Amino acid sequence: MEPTFIISAFVTFFTIIDPVGLAPVVIGLTANLNDAQRKVIVTRATIISAIIIAFFAVVGRFLLDRLGIQLYAFDMAGGALLFLVAVDMLFGRPSGARETQTEADEAMTREDVSIFPLAIPMIAGPGTIATTILYVDTATTHPLDLLAVAAAIASALLTAWIVMRSSLYLVRIFGRTGIMVLSRILGILLAALALQFILNGITLFLHSSGMLK
Repeated sequence: MEPTFIISAFVTFFTIIDPVGLAPVVIGLTANLNDAQRKVIVTRATIISAIIIAFFAVVGRFLLDRLGIQLYAFDMAGGALLFLVAVDMLFGRPSGARETQTEADEAMTREDVSIFPLAIPMIAGPGTIATTILYVDTATTHPLDLLAVAAAIASALLTAWIVMRSSLYLVRIFGRTGIMVLSRILGILLAALALQFILNGITLFLHSSGMLK
């Protein structure tokens, strides 16, 4: 187990799930609900997200093989997707890798927002799914690395649950400005990690094609 891999896994999952960034979203979506109703929705969203992520962690590689997608292609595609999320985080825009504007508008009219848009696509969106498949595939031959990935995902989800449950208090303490600043810092880290995924994919492609030894 390499410390750099563990750190990378934790930073990536915390950044792509962005627990702190979920606080204002939860407040906006549950503004008309009481604390008990908000707790049920937040808990349900976290559990559903965990199930979705676990599903793709188990069968993600199988799906790639059946579709004939090479790992280096998925590395580059996943890196590009994460980079788009990072750019949106840096500029404070709603990410298309999470939800479209139409989906966001529709979500505001729903009573139960635990499945959509909190679980899908805010927490377990395309970016999270791509990241999960990438890290699980990288750690497949190392059981301890797989354990580290599982711990990173579980920690990020637990933090997301705590933040969503405490969303009202966090916004009062840090303010929307503080949350926006932290989100942009995480965006910079995610952009660097996304470029590293792309570079890893290019390296794997060059090795597999015999262009690099």
